[in-house]
Amino acid sequence: MQLKTNEIYKDHFKGKTYNITTFGCQMNEHDSERISYLLEDIGYKKTENRDEADLILFNTCLVRENAELKLYGQVGSLKRLKEENPEKIIVVSGCMMQTSVAREVIEKKHKEVDIIFGTKNINSLPDLLFRYLESGERVIDISEDNVKDDYVNYNSKNNFQAYVNIMRGCDNFCSYCIVPQSRGREESRRPSHIIEEIENLVREGYKEVTLLGQNVNSYGNKSDFNVTFPELLEKCAQIDGLKRLRFTTSHPKDLSDDLIKVIKKYDNICNYFHLPMQSGSNKVLKDMNRKYTKEKYLERALKLKEEIPGISISTDIIVGYPTEDEEDFIETLDVCKKVGFDSAFTFKYSPRPNTKASKLTPINDMIVQDRFDRLLDTLYPIFNEKNKEYLGKTVEVLLESESKNNREVLTGRTDTFKLVHVKADNSLIGKFVKVKITDHTSFTISGDLIS
Repeated sequence: MQLKTNEIYKDHFKGKTYNITTFGCQMNEHDSERISYLLEDIGYKKTENRDEADLILFNTCLVRENAELKLYGQVGSLKRLKEENPEKIIVVSGCMMQTSVAREVIEKKHKEVDIIFGTKNINSLPDLLFRYLESGERVIDISEDNVKDDYVNYNSKNNFQAYVNIMRGCDNFCSYCIVPQSRGREESRRPSHIIEEIENLVREGYKEVTLLGQNVNSYGNKSDFNVTFPELLEKCAQIDGLKRLRFTTSHPKDLSDDLIKVIKKYDNICNYFHLPMQSGSNKVLKDMNRKYTKEKYLERALKLKEEIPGISISTDIIVGYPTEDEEDFIETLDVCKKVGFDSAFTFKYSPRPNTKASKLTPINDMIVQDRFDRLLDTLYPIFNEKNKEYLGKTVEVLLESESKNNREVLTGRTDTFKLVHVKADNSLIGKFVKVKITDHTSFTISGDLIS
């Protein structure tokens, strides 16, 4: 279903340019793709030059304090640009704007921002722009209720990979996390809508689809349709012509044997699983309200490895949660060694407003930094050994882009989500190729293209 765009918008915006800066996770990247579609549908064209853009938009993340501070700095740097070019439109959207604390900072301290909207108001963007042009005054649109299943087809960041939302929101209420406030309560899309969207993408030539949700494993739990996530994943895998199928993110407490069986059954479901651990201490996991134990996490991770040989597992780890002591941290290192993660997103704990953990006394920064450094010292050799296993092997790679450091080198991913560097012509971007692996680091593997 295409959006019905008022033609008057196109008279105003035809030929204008826009630039988007995205902070945060794949869900935010997906939202930015939706925003790009809406802007281009009313006449805007994308530019990588922020200073020259007619519309500058920041799609924000509130999960980590670092992203919040970056936003304030980057928005503030546009004050002079706005003074010199009053017709420029500056927009801030996303998770930060969905919560009152961050939104108030933008409202009060950054008068250069013209439009503010939240995660649940993306489809209203054309109307917000027109309202701003008509009034010349700041426009703010923040919905407190989850919007219904009003997804539309739109272009993705390239013409061979796409994200597909299967659900919104989260009901887990981890003590450190603000997502239930910024994204709302859990709501699943209808299976038929998801299948139809993926079928359309495949017909258009897309080769890889990633299913998105804050906790995909709980898909369908509160719905009026009787479909679980393993059942949905199987329906998606059976779509004729879909070469690769991924999903993220999974909550360990909901990882079922049925899901493992489906992944094992279908060759086009990638052998990669992102399983956030956060901590290896039962005490800290309880304080975080994660609803599983160290033992349960290990059992699930090792079951994946046993049932699906060669699967790669990545994770999230928070260091320095306020109730974490040295013994708790050692427990986290123990899990890292026993699982043997292929990669990990590691974070130093940062308090988020209006969360339960924000009321706790933080740990000394020097102690947190020491633990963080020791965590990386533990993880990097594991990553290196996991990548070393690929030496001499021939792998299939979907080439995605030119390397940032060498335009003669292309980068892509294996089905196990390993980042591969290979010297190849950029005409191969978007295609599957065979690469024989000849070298590795802790973070990448590289090799020679096989004709």
